[in-house]
Amino acid sequence: MKTLTASSSPTSAPDSALPKVNRLWIVIGTIIVQMGLGTIYTWSLFNQPLADKFGWELGSTAMTFSITSFALAFATLFSGKLQDKFGIRRLIAASGILLGVGLMLSSQVTSIGMLYVVAGLVVGYADGTAYMTSLSNLIKWFPKHKGLMSGVSVGAYGTGSLIFKYINGAMIESRGVSQAFLIWGIIVLTMVVLGSLLVREASMNASPVSASGVRAKDYTVKEMLKTKQAYLLFVVFFTACMSGLYLIGSVKDIGVRLAGLDVTTAANAVAMIAIFNTAGRLILGPLSDKVGRLRVVSGALLVTFAAVMVLSFATLTYPLFFASVAAIAFCFGGNITVFPAIVSDFFGLKNQGKNYGVIYQGFGLGALSASFIAALLGGFKPTFLVIGALCAISFLIAMLVKAPKSGTPVLAEAASETEAQIKEPQGKEAKGMRLNPQTKGI
Repeated sequence: MKTLTASSSPTSAPDSALPKVNRLWIVIGTIIVQMGLGTIYTWSLFNQPLADKFGWELGSTAMTFSITSFALAFATLFSGKLQDKFGIRRLIAASGILLGVGLMLSSQVTSIGMLYVVAGLVVGYADGTAYMTSLSNLIKWFPKHKGLMSGVSVGAYGTGSLIFKYINGAMIESRGVSQAFLIWGIIVLTMVVLGSLLVREASMNASPVSASGVRAKDYTVKEMLKTKQAYLLFVVFFTACMSGLYLIGSVKDIGVRLAGLDVTTAANAVAMIAIFNTAGRLILGPLSDKVGRLRVVSGALLVTFAAVMVLSFATLTYPLFFASVAAIAFCFGGNITVFPAIVSDFFGLKNQGKNYGVIYQGFGLGALSASFIAALLGGFKPTFLVIGALCAISFLIAMLVKAPKSGTPVLAEAASETEAQIKEPQGKEAKGMRLNPQTKGI
């Protein structure tokens, strides 16, 4: 892996005289952070044990994860400003501490309201802050491989949920649900804080220059919201998130009611979702660098449409049910991996974290909307029909939408020199540090 070089002087200096910064450690640190953050997707393991211990309704305990998801998405609106103020390493470390403390406090709750506060609002906000900043930062370090790096980061998040499905399940069984919360919090706090020590901030002087010699415009959030593309991308992202999150939250019940499976067999779909969700993140992200991001999203939406139509109208057999579930989970994982890179393609890298934070609100709304639609329409099949209609609309948007036409022509010589100008943060974390643009390859 090639390294970036850093200088303590604002003037240029020979590369040989500069200390080296190895981006491999930044990748490793981000993976550790994201794996710790992804453990919150094991929440469904805690629902029944909490309901049994305290006598709460199962639906009430399950609502906690909806609150967590909404708080996670809401936090991304402010993560960019917090990063500007405190620096990425301090912010990720602080988020890890808050996340761990929120989980540890969950071991002491005695009321459902307190559970909503500490396991819902506190944990969700901390998770969302660290998720958005670490993801966006890694993409900036590799401007020529945004899809791959997004896949690495978001894939690590999914891998954390898959691994901790077994760790948290074993802890609940052996130590009880409250002690499991305590140990889980300690582990996650340690992972995120240690990972933050390896992360270095990469802030762009200017967006990379395209092969045609045009530097893309770096949109601020305000400028982005004046474009029609921002709202079209939001609709697509909302649809992708709603389809995946509704399945994740209801797959066991769907298997029992629509496919006629027994509870134990239907529960196997939970593990299948985790596996295929992670696979979609790892495969479709790198693929988008080669074939085009909107092509990948269009294909994923088309597959999702076909899968929900099967769930709505077909006579579900065991293989057909699991194939449909696997397809939706794979496409959901891929879509949320590719979208950070799409936002940077459309609106520039400099403010990518802030801009994607706005589009990412589709995740929180998607988590809530499907549940409300299901309650309103009274069942799985009507909800799948709504999701299918949205997939068809979003497929057309993804096929037709184009990046805003704005950019600055650059001389060919300048283009090669400014392709990925990246610098270390000024101020508290590394005063005077500046990284030279050597981001070719990985």
